[in-house]
Amino acid sequence: MSKTTRGSLMVIIAGSAWGISGVSGQYLMANGVHVNLLTSLRLLISGILILSIVATQQTQQLKKAWNDKSFLWGTLIFSLCGLVMNQFAYLQAIGHTNAGTATVLQYVTPVLILAFVSLKNRTAPTLIELLSIFMAIAGTFIIATHGQFGNLAVTPTGLFWGLFSAVTYAAYIMIPVKLIQKWGSLLVIGTAMLMGGSIFSIATQAWKYDAAFTVGHNGLAYFGIIVIGTLFAYTVFLKGTSIVGPVKGSLLASVEPVASVLLTVLVMNDIFYPIDFLGMLLIIAAVLLISIKDLISVNREMLAK
Repeated sequence: MSKTTRGSLMVIIAGSAWGISGVSGQYLMANGVHVNLLTSLRLLISGILILSIVATQQTQQLKKAWNDKSFLWGTLIFSLCGLVMNQFAYLQAIGHTNAGTATVLQYVTPVLILAFVSLKNRTAPTLIELLSIFMAIAGTFIIATHGQFGNLAVTPTGLFWGLFSAVTYAAYIMIPVKLIQKWGSLLVIGTAMLMGGSIFSIATQAWKYDAAFTVGHNGLAYFGIIVIGTLFAYTVFLKGTSIVGPVKGSLLASVEPVASVLLTVLVMNDIFYPIDFLGMLLIIAAVLLISIKDLISVNREMLAK
């Protein structure tokens, strides 16, 4: 297996693992686990596990970062405004819809970032970018209405949390760029998870809720959302994208909503209408168009050099 093939496979596996995470969260909430407790546990345990890896591999870097006030303040802002809000909104969206729908709605994020960058730089979107925006809007409309005007198929609350998770995911991507460039992604994400999990737990008094932990299905679901869907998925994705590059990595990671929808149908027995799949396809296609455009631009720059 070539290095590029191995990296591509790692990204695809990571995307599928994120799909497992969403369905695991849906299963736990359907079986009595409150969203506040689930958000707290996911952030705290994942943060501790990721920082344990950092502590064994980058001990001095960890000490240096935690003694740097600009790192701590920057990570705190990222944690509260990006990471915590996104995790909470995404789980709320799952609770009010299902894992497949919530994941697809969150995939509107690249289009939101595109619109934000165009407004910030005061540059008009290209024809491909405009097509992507139109497809994302059309896809969201179809999912929300089953393609019928005046018929809201998704609850207003579910639609709000799904789109809000896309907005917060955009913040999650854009806020920590400089921090990650300086300190590394695992250190920043691990610290942000620990900070956010601690603050969110105290703010919501998460310990009041029943964890409903059992050795059987609930235990597997906890393992799915924390270990497979967070620790494993994130570290494997980072390794894979370090091989194939961030643009191709984001392109391959589009397997996540596909995996999430399939698992939602197979595990949770949720029903999707044929028209729903058209809406999902439009949103995924919009993301792929943007990713392919970026990939072509990167290749052109490399050839020019």
